[in-house]
Amino acid sequence: MPMLPAGLDPELLRSFVLIAGGDSVTAAARKVGRTQSAVSMQMRRLEELVGGALLERDARGLAPTEKGRWLLERARTLLALNEEILSHFRAAPLTGEVVLGSPDDYALDWLPGILAGFARTHPGIEVEVLCMSSDELARRLVESRVDLAIITEGQSRPGEEIWRGPLRWVGPAGAALHRRDPLPLALARAGCTWRSAAVAALGQAGRRVRVAYNSTTQSGCFAVALAGLALTVSTPTRLPPGLQWLGEAEGMPALPDMGIQLALAERLLGARPPPHVAALAEAIRAGFAA
Repeated sequence: MPMLPAGLDPELLRSFVLIAGGDSVTAAARKVGRTQSAVSMQMRRLEELVGGALLERDARGLAPTEKGRWLLERARTLLALNEEILSHFRAAPLTGEVVLGSPDDYALDWLPGILAGFARTHPGIEVEVLCMSSDELARRLVESRVDLAIITEGQSRPGEEIWRGPLRWVGPAGAALHRRDPLPLALARAGCTWRSAAVAALGQAGRRVRVAYNSTTQSGCFAVALAGLALTVSTPTRLPPGLQWLGEAEGMPALPDMGIQLALAERLLGARPPPHVAALAEAIRAGFAA
């Protein structure tokens, strides 16, 4: 029986997570500061260490194999823990205040774990969280009224992509709203990337649409769906009791993947962010990766 290595190099895992998560080898190499050939060699080395193929090529590029998907989930957790340990023992404790903006859907799904871990590793940094729509946060970034913001892609003020995944239909459990014509929807106001994607997908499928309810928050859209009045959309999340995912089986058209971005205030562009702001940004990246 071949002997397993004593441990896996985090640098191998970091490159693997980027590629398995959707990056090309070229994009992953740019992010980790290596050449494309060096990253390709890293992947071959990692496959040798675990004794099997981790990536395979499909129509969209490289995708994880079954063994690769198993490793991807655990590699993200390991890298996040590794970063938390290193952060804890790095230089002198950081202090300062950071104003972080996020839509309520991301705040509920992602931020609790991220902020709890950040408070443990950086107890001297105070974080103020503002929940509002991505387009409003984009304006506040330009005005430097927030230091960091987590926003949906497609804003006038773009940022660094930290997550990409599917947008999905949501409706009341046991109801048949998806059969109505026109289809009632609960969405954010005009200009929202999710709204544009939902309306475009239905239009391409030949479905008539009536945006019956507008809400600047996901919780507001969920409330309308729970009342049985409209369908809405969401990235993967824990749905409140009474809601269900809808898809092809219900005759709903496929929706595109959506990116979540991390953006800096205008005044921080082109310069090294203050250490306390950079620390929170890194914690958010690690949290979304995990």
